Amino acid sequence: MMADDKSKAESLKVEGNKALQSGKIQEAVKFYSQAIQLDPQNHVLYSNRSAAYAKLGDYEKALEDGNNTVKIKPDWAKGYSRKGAALSFLSRYEEAKNTYEQGLKLDPNNQQLKDGLRDCEINLDKEKGLENPFAMPGVMDKLATDPRTKDMMKDPSYVSTIQALQKNPGLLGSKLNDPRVMTSLSVLLGVNLMTADDAGPMEPPSTSTRNSKPTSSKKKTEPEPMETDDITPDKKKAIEFKEQGNEAYKKKDFENAIEYYNKAIELDGTNVTFLTNKAAVYFEKGDFDECIKICEKAVEVGRENRADFKVLAKAFARIGNAYMKKDDLPSAIEYFNKSLAEHRTSDVLKKLTHIEKMAKEKERLAYIDPEKSLEEKNKGNEFFQSGDFPKALKCYTEAIKRNPDDAKLYSNRAACYMKLAEFSLGLKDCEDCIRLDPTFVKGYTRKGGILLALKEPSKAMVAYQKAIELDPKNQEAQSGYQKCIMAQSDDPEEVRKRAMQNPEVQQIMTDPAMRLILEQMQENPSALKEHLKNPEIAAKIQKLIDVGLIALR
Repeated sequence: MMADDKSKAESLKVEGNKALQSGKIQEAVKFYSQAIQLDPQNHVLYSNRSAAYAKLGDYEKALEDGNNTVKIKPDWAKGYSRKGAALSFLSRYEEAKNTYEQGLKLDPNNQQLKDGLRDCEINLDKEKGLENPFAMPGVMDKLATDPRTKDMMKDPSYVSTIQALQKNPGLLGSKLNDPRVMTSLSVLLGVNLMTADDAGPMEPPSTSTRNSKPTSSKKKTEPEPMETDDITPDKKKAIEFKEQGNEAYKKKDFENAIEYYNKAIELDGTNVTFLTNKAAVYFEKGDFDECIKICEKAVEVGRENRADFKVLAKAFARIGNAYMKKDDLPSAIEYFNKSLAEHRTSDVLKKLTHIEKMAKEKERLAYIDPEKSLEEKNKGNEFFQSGDFPKALKCYTEAIKRNPDDAKLYSNRAACYMKLAEFSLGLKDCEDCIRLDPTFVKGYTRKGGILLALKEPSKAMVAYQKAIELDPKNQEAQSGYQKCIMAQSDDPEEVRKRAMQNPEVQQIMTDPAMRLILEQMQENPSALKEHLKNPEIAAKIQKLIDVGLIALR
């Protein structure tokens, strides 16, 4: 690279930094991209552009630049911070955690890396239990033997529903109103989703309140029974009414249960448990609004009387369960988080993580609108034809969000990426296009064009061949195929020079073991067959073939 180019790249980097600091993110990306074209081995440029892409919310590009930063400068801790942040934004927390740990090996005191690692660990902990419970081993046997679901297994419609959920967990959000599905989740998850963990007798009054008197320091080998001698007659009677309410609740005699709980509350209005038990009855009756109202009162009373954290957590969790039954997932998430803030339990954490996943999927599905997708696609086409590729890219991306199953949209966005020289992202879109519609010829020709631009003519030839199979008269495919042939028959010295610019090829060619293998292949071609049995060696030989350094006859 010429010294002048390096100087220009530095100037462009400075301009990019100014734009980034002033909030002109698109301009910053433009400056950094121009600088990279002049100085493609400058790791700082990729790092800065990664930060800019992250601010734009384009985390895939931010990750790509983070990868390039680490690849060029593997001993620079900042690169791992960029890569880890992009992975975290993409919810790839395990990979992000590993990346941050790699960076901390280089710079153990780096606060950004420490903070990133801590956030990843929190999110990983939160994600535990996100697997599809209906896809676990032995689901049918478990449902067939559990008393709550065994009779349901005789119903073909129920069995059909479970089988559908096994294949497609995304259906779960639409099935939550089916009490059979909620009962099944209770069985599979080991938590009682139907009655907000109050299916049996209600909890006894807590003696571990925040304002309780210090207990004796004498060591106890067993839990100390609740002292009743100092309890007032009214409170004793209230406890009796509560126990009667519990018995009525277990018999599903809800009207009497409510009456007993009301009597208990009249005698002792400071006991939060009486209120939460009463709320559980309304939950069972399906009166979720009343359940929420009573639980809110329970929290208010609990705050006034400094009730135990666990009691308040249960009240918040019951509100969350009620909102879940009302299909108000945002409110359910809010109250499950409030419950966890008071007291962290695995049951509530499992419910929260499942609901957050369902809410996210519900939001994604609600956003789908083929008509609006078409509008964005048409806007994108206009911008593309006028040469405004960044705006076209934005429109196509929005169109994909509105209709993610339209293969042609990915093809259109791939064309934008080609114009912007973002070949790896364009290639990914081509793969998605082909996955959605394996018969769409344009997907293969566009893929071939990107692979040619990436100097991989042998792979491009495969893509063009597939396009010709689908449409033998396709001129673009035939022309592309001919370009591949010409690219592979370039001047050998030029081929070698171009190939040796590839870091992966450089690594292969400087490996003493590989050089020995290549010499053996020249002296004894039959030795190749034996070497190809090793997958790692076979992959390296294929890479050398792809770049035109060697040819097999």
